[in-house]
Amino acid sequence: MDERQLRVLRELGESGSVTAAAEALRVTPSAISQQLRLLQRSVPVPLTERSGRRLVLTPAGQALAGAAIEVETALARARGTVGEFLGRPDGVVSVAAFHSAAAVFGPDLVRATSGPGSPTVALADEDVAQSEFPPLTREYDIVVGHRLDHTAPWPGTVSVTPLLHEPMDIALPTGHPLAARTRLTPGDVADQPWITVHDGFPLMATIEAIAAAAGRRLHLAHRVNEFAVVAEIVAAGGGIALMPRWTTRPHPQTTLRPLTGVHARRHIDALHRPERTARSAVRTVLRHLRTSAEAVSSRDGTDEAAT
Repeated sequence: MDERQLRVLRELGESGSVTAAAEALRVTPSAISQQLRLLQRSVPVPLTERSGRRLVLTPAGQALAGAAIEVETALARARGTVGEFLGRPDGVVSVAAFHSAAAVFGPDLVRATSGPGSPTVALADEDVAQSEFPPLTREYDIVVGHRLDHTAPWPGTVSVTPLLHEPMDIALPTGHPLAARTRLTPGDVADQPWITVHDGFPLMATIEAIAAAAGRRLHLAHRVNEFAVVAEIVAAGGGIALMPRWTTRPHPQTTLRPLTGVHARRHIDALHRPERTARSAVRTVLRHLRTSAEAVSSRDGTDEAAT
């Protein structure tokens, strides 16, 4: 039995006939009869009987119609509770992000939601391969992930709120001969020792594109996923690296130079399951993320927030 069938039974008992019940529920008499037949299949005793030309409730039907009132009341209360939950502006919103994005967006979210009536943001760091970001939306309300221009788009199983389209620059030790150039090509950097991420992580696709454009393999001297550590190794003369232009803290002993000849940008997006944005609190956090992204991209006088 389901809610519609119980409502039909209740209305039949109150209105006294199939025709009257159909008028009250704004359906056809045949629809009323069909729902009653479906309900009867789930009950081992007759619920209706003929009284002359009218169909009326049996004692069992009357008892079930009375229980239907309690069922509808409970369901209405449940819907009200859900509606209140969805509309609350101050619920807990879980947000996961990879490390460099967490360092930029996390503090902004904490500041933006510190006032009364704001969502409570629960932050987590998740440094995973590109393919593993979408499954994280099962665990978190919002997942900030990244992918490169020439990699596969996010799957249709998640909704995407674009945040940044961030350039990836070449990080060099201050005083390196290549730092005197305003732009670098794959040929310029192909013979340098490299500090790069582990296989499967988004930046490896750009490393492979640089090697292909230069026509030779790169020497991958170090494998480090955390950009703050990478910057220290670059500064120490351990090699060069791809570094995000906006979402890493500048290091005083490194220099960033743009790379031409390959697509060296990454998309930073907020991933979420479509049903999560039914909550007002989740929509509020997404708006804060967009505002933060606009501020980040405009720090060097450009406007490269994703649209």
